[in-house]
Order: sequence, then C-alpha cells, then structure tokens
Amino acid sequence: MQYGSVLREAVRSPRTTPLIGIYDMYSASIAAQHYDGMFVSGFGFAASHYGLPDIGFIAWPDMVQFVERLRLAFPAHHLLVDIDDGYVDHEVACHVVQRLERCGASGVILEDQRRPRRCGHAEGKLILPLEEYLDKLNLVLSSRKDLVVVARTDATEESEIVRRAAALAETDADVVLVDGVRSVEWIAKIRSVVGGKPLLFNQIAGGKSPRLSLTELTELGVDVAIYSTPCLFAAHGAIEGALVDLKAADGRLPDTGHTGSVELAAATELLERNISRRRAHREPTPV
Repeated sequence: MQYGSVLREAVRSPRTTPLIGIYDMYSASIAAQHYDGMFVSGFGFAASHYGLPDIGFIAWPDMVQFVERLRLAFPAHHLLVDIDDGYVDHEVACHVVQRLERCGASGVILEDQRRPRRCGHAEGKLILPLEEYLDKLNLVLSSRKDLVVVARTDATEESEIVRRAAALAETDADVVLVDGVRSVEWIAKIRSVVGGKPLLFNQIAGGKSPRLSLTELTELGVDVAIYSTPCLFAAHGAIEGALVDLKAADGRLPDTGHTGSVELAAATELLERNISRRRAHREPTPV
C-alpha cells in the first residue's frame, strides 16, 4: 500500500483533514476508533517514552520502532511522524525517512530548528539559516519515494515567516507548516503566501495558536490540522484524578458500573483488536 499517496488524497479533500496526536499504543488504540489519521507527536513521544520534555532527547531508532508497531496494529490509518530537525545531520535525516517509509509511515514533518530545539509553541526557538535548511529538506525529498513530506518553519519574526513560507512553498514538499501561528489573520496571510501549496495547522492546548474548529480551518483554506496533545493531556488529568480519588478512598477501587468507566474486560477487548492475526482488515470510522 502506498501510504503517502493515500494521505495526499486525504489532504486534497474539500475539508480540513484532522490527524490526532498519540503518544503510545494504548492512546493510538483509542484514537483509531474515532479518527482515520494519527500524528506521531514528538512532544507526546518524548513525554511517554523518556519522561522528558520535547527538547531533543528522541533517538531515531526508538521512533522508527514505535511507527513499526503502530503500522502493524493500524494498517489503514494515516501516520504522520514528527522527526524534529531530522536528528541534526542531513544524512541521518535521509536514512530515517527511508526507514520510516519502509515500515509504513504516511508522512513526516521536518523542521528548520537548530539545537537546542524547543517545542514549536515555546519561547527561545533557534532556526537554521534558510539555505542550510533547504539543503536538508531537498536531500530528504530526493530520498523519499511516496512519503508525504511536510516542510515546517519555526520562524517567529513576521518578515522571516513570510520569507520562509514562500521559500518552502517553492520546494517539492507536499505541505507547508508555520508552527506557533498566533492569529487567524496570520493564518490567512500564510495561506496567501504559499499559494496553492497545501497548508498544515498545529493545535496544542495552551499553545500560541488560536483554538479553531475544523469548519473554521476549512474556511481559512487549511488542508491539514494536527492535534498534538489531546490524548496525552487527557490521560494526565484522568490519572491524576484517579489516584487522588484512590488515596482519598484508602485504596478501595471505585465502582466501575457507572457510564464511562473502564475495567479489565473493556481494556482487554480494545487491545485484542490490535493482534494482527486475529484482525480482519478494518476501515477506520470516517470523521
């Protein structure tokens, strides 16, 4: 299956295509029941796999192995993978892209940050000279076969955002992302700058960008929306609440009979769907 081509087709659909950020196999198992596309978030992976912030700790073999597990369990879903700066080196970036394409990734996001890197919605980001980033991007583009490549800039100064967005739109990248966009007006401006090139918008709770619906994003001409952390942050709140309640109840587990509760049988049923030999090929539920 040419996963890149399938994602390209979704990107060309009339409505904004949502990709839900997941951080481990369990969160992916839940997300797969509701959406047909996943975003392998660097923020979520750094938090779940290492217990560390998203500032450059991810080792590329760990990310490749995670995507291999995802693809085996979810053969019909889009998998867009955050590869940060391509793990610093140009040749490493190309190698990782080829490995990810071989194991079934649909696409990757390559940013123009330099180390020490930061979450795209954090302060203190440093960016590569444009020419250096374009060299890396063009090498990656020449290394892929069908994989979707999203060119991302983390520029924050307005004239530099415009300059870089225009330059990225001129490349063979499939999609352009300007991360940390602060207003609807700037989304519209970037849309005009990149012309007909598909545009991606990143939403993260507590981030710099406005909270917008898919309908609003469609009206703004945004083709793809990634939701980096809804699963991770929901788990954070739910785990915290459950443990506070358990402590208050002197260690007595709560009654699981109420609506929305999860117990052993439901969790096991969810996970059994991911056993490849037992699973008939399933089409995801459309959104």
